[in-house]
Amino acid sequence: MPEHDDHPDYLAPYIEALEASGPGFDATLWASPEGQVRRFDVLIELGGIGAHRILDVGCGPGDLARRLIEMKVPFTEYIGFDALEGMVDQAAAEELPRCRYEVVDVLAHPERMARVEPDFILVSGTLNAMREDRAMELMDHAFEASSRGLVFNFLSNRPHPDRNTCVSPATRFDTVAWLDWAMERTPMVRFSQSYYQGHDATIAMFKDVE
Repeated sequence: MPEHDDHPDYLAPYIEALEASGPGFDATLWASPEGQVRRFDVLIELGGIGAHRILDVGCGPGDLARRLIEMKVPFTEYIGFDALEGMVDQAAAEELPRCRYEVVDVLAHPERMARVEPDFILVSGTLNAMREDRAMELMDHAFEASSRGLVFNFLSNRPHPDRNTCVSPATRFDTVAWLDWAMERTPMVRFSQSYYQGHDATIAMFKDVE
């Protein structure tokens, strides 16, 4: 982890998973590949992602990049940031077209997001192990760094009762507070938690661009 010599608490679950299983799906802490893909599809649909430069914050082993290519999304460039070097190495080894990766802890270095000049920033699963205030601060930086918008998901505190299960080491966020936070920054907001019975939520925020 070149960005940090110590291991921040928000990275600890991922470091443990990486050490236990190596770089790959298990180290992302997703419950299932199918669930991960469904969440990716919601991100892409809500964001209207097309011929754009995309920054994926918390890219893991590059699963979102593969999904974009599978769906034939005509992105111009994909940049993946992850704080764990093992994940970045695994993603880069696939040598997917128009994709590149960097080892970056964005909480420690939020300024790195603006440097790649992304149209859209996508964040899937990355906020789950963070404190809610840290997550909001990071999304503030991400929205500012994007030229067109930000799309992110988190675990909702308003799920269907059947889905209101323990999610440790992740935490559920105040969904209504996040919607209010988003709409304080832009009136152009899309929201969905209709997938997976409200277990998690996705917010897309857009800037007023031609």
